[in-house]
Amino acid sequence: MNPPAPSRCDHLRQMAAYNRWMNEKIYAAAATLPPDEVLADRGAFFGSIHATLSHIAVADTIWLQRFAAHPANYAALEPLMGVPIQRDLAAQPFGDLAALTSHRRFLDGVIEAWAQDVSEDDLDHALAYLNTRGEAFRKPYFFLAMHFFNHHTHHRGQVTTLLTQAGVNVGSTDLSSLIDEV
Repeated sequence: MNPPAPSRCDHLRQMAAYNRWMNEKIYAAAATLPPDEVLADRGAFFGSIHATLSHIAVADTIWLQRFAAHPANYAALEPLMGVPIQRDLAAQPFGDLAALTSHRRFLDGVIEAWAQDVSEDDLDHALAYLNTRGEAFRKPYFFLAMHFFNHHTHHRGQVTTLLTQAGVNVGSTDLSSLIDEV
């Protein structure tokens, strides 16, 4: 007999767990490098390992603040209300890897708590938001949540490449490593 099909909320929660797992691996790998190597411009889209990790954190904060406007009024997103709204996706508000790591752990906790709070009905909502240029959009919440996690995967892939080029093996990055056997 086949197990029941996972719900969209199950998928969201799986992605939140994958997000934390991968961030722990990548940040631990980056911490094995000297600070100047983490900050070195390696020719990537955002330049360095640090700048790429910063971009992910800045974008996460922006998206989570947008998600806080959902009518479900997620309590898990309240801690982000005091964080300044960032408009520069290349900003590096954290001067070193330790400060960035601390913020990343904070964000990952918020993301997992938010994913637990989301209901199937919430995912059917259309979310209205402004992008960093002030342009207005109204899009399906579920697809925005999937974009949120896809954005992580995209840029963490870049960081994994940069770490590999620096001689650091991150290990498995496959989501399937976290999917339970049935």
